[in-house]
Amino acid sequence: MIFDPMKPDLQQKFEELFNQPATAGFFAPGRVNLIGEHIDYNGGLVLPCAITFGTNLLVAENKEGVFRFRSLDFEDQLDIPVQEKYEKQGKEWFNYPLGVMQQFLGHKKSIKGLDMLFQGNVPVASGLSSSASVEVVTAFALNETYKSGFLKLELVQMGKSVENDFIGVNSGIMDQFAVAFGEKNKAIELNCDTLKYKIVNCDLQDYVLAIINTKKPRKLSESKYNERVEECQTALKELNKELHLDYLCEIDTETFNKHAHLISNETVKKRARHVIEENDRVKEATKVLADGELHRFGELLYASHASLKNLYEVTGKELDTVVEFCKEQKTVAGARMTGAGFGGCAIALVEKNGYDDFAKNIIQYYTSIIGYQPEVYNSLIGDGVKEV
Repeated sequence: MIFDPMKPDLQQKFEELFNQPATAGFFAPGRVNLIGEHIDYNGGLVLPCAITFGTNLLVAENKEGVFRFRSLDFEDQLDIPVQEKYEKQGKEWFNYPLGVMQQFLGHKKSIKGLDMLFQGNVPVASGLSSSASVEVVTAFALNETYKSGFLKLELVQMGKSVENDFIGVNSGIMDQFAVAFGEKNKAIELNCDTLKYKIVNCDLQDYVLAIINTKKPRKLSESKYNERVEECQTALKELNKELHLDYLCEIDTETFNKHAHLISNETVKKRARHVIEENDRVKEATKVLADGELHRFGELLYASHASLKNLYEVTGKELDTVVEFCKEQKTVAGARMTGAGFGGCAIALVEKNGYDDFAKNIIQYYTSIIGYQPEVYNSLIGDGVKEV
């Protein structure tokens, strides 16, 4: 369910906070990656989509030359004058829109005082891209408010720069891209290196996308993310004793099998196998989704999770517990972890008629094993960033 940013109670809250009505409202969704995990930094394909959770933003220009950041989700707030340069301030949520402001200044765009009220329902630290949602909705709102003339792709690239250079997280461009370019009932097959993409029909028919938040925070800095990147680079170097590759995903599984003997370390070989087989799964998933073969798509989801568990080793007890439960449910076509792993969320393709029982039962099952409750959401595939 998407909140309507312009509905009366939000407008009323805006007026209470800023003593003036909002003049425009914007929405940017969160995202899930349907399939294609840990291959974006290996030249592979990902298949994200926008979801119907997201971030709402109300704005109105003010005459004081001050940016006022308020959120209905966080107590922290910031009033800061228009100035020539902005720097990160602690770890508060408003650093994301502040970083976007800095991007506009870096591109020599004039910005004036603005009152901004944010409200969202994307769980933080869950792997559903709450930060990208805030970045993109801010960039889109500024672009519209100031008639800055940026293309949507330029706003996406700004969001990535905020994440990398302002916040200090070494993440790719998939999140912002999906948040900006998502379409209802469509997925995006994206090459994160070249940014070539195609829109893929993704009609879920009699299914919904269940999102299961394990409630175990996903902290990339504390994970083995960088270690996996290094292992992939080692595999690439060894394969290049006979091949001439820039990325692992330039070859398919058949070619890898012929040259896998070049990789001396068995763990490194497992990492490379996941990457290359996962890229092949994305290509097949694109085809079966377009053909409406949801049962086969579900099988690919399970295969992806098994590979992430056994070959890439980035799942963990919480995510595995969710997927093991799903395998026993006749109403579930497929499930897997989504995002970087080590916590965060899983997704499941669940029959609409069986969703309520599924949600109730998985909460009970997960809690009995893990010791605390997960959160379960029912999402459709929604639109990207827009004015509302």
